[in-house]
Amino acid sequence: MASAAESRETLCGKLGLKPLTSHNILFYYAPVQGVLSYTALSINVMNPSLVLRIFPKRDITNILLFNTLLGSGLYLYNRPHLALLPTKERLLYSSFGAVTFSLGSVLIWAIVRSLVPQNVALCSICGVGSGLAMLKIATSYAEHADSLVAKKG
Repeated sequence: MASAAESRETLCGKLGLKPLTSHNILFYYAPVQGVLSYTALSINVMNPSLVLRIFPKRDITNILLFNTLLGSGLYLYNRPHLALLPTKERLLYSSFGAVTFSLGSVLIWAIVRSLVPQNVALCSICGVGSGLAMLKIATSYAEHADSLVAKKG
């Protein structure tokens, strides 16, 4: 008979999830949650009225931005190209990358929003599509930087 831990690992594996360890929570699940918040932030910036209909009593922009910053910062902090740096520098560089990426995205969405006709579906598609494209570019860049460190070592 399988133990409870083995059953959880098997279930996690089948679902494509990582086991719940402190490392995975910080450097896998928090970045995944950051991507979800980033995607919601793209919709929020592109369609503020849509989000207000869903959350009429509270502006969730700062919550989404905080979660995006946390997830992207932890993602960068754990990358191999920063691994050999002292902790203070890793924190500085990962924080800078997270803030630059997130606020740069908000600025891009604000510009796109001013250019796209005010159609809820079109704005949502443009926001999510451009967000996914920027996420792909950012992760490809991080992987490229990591590969340079791997080649050096």
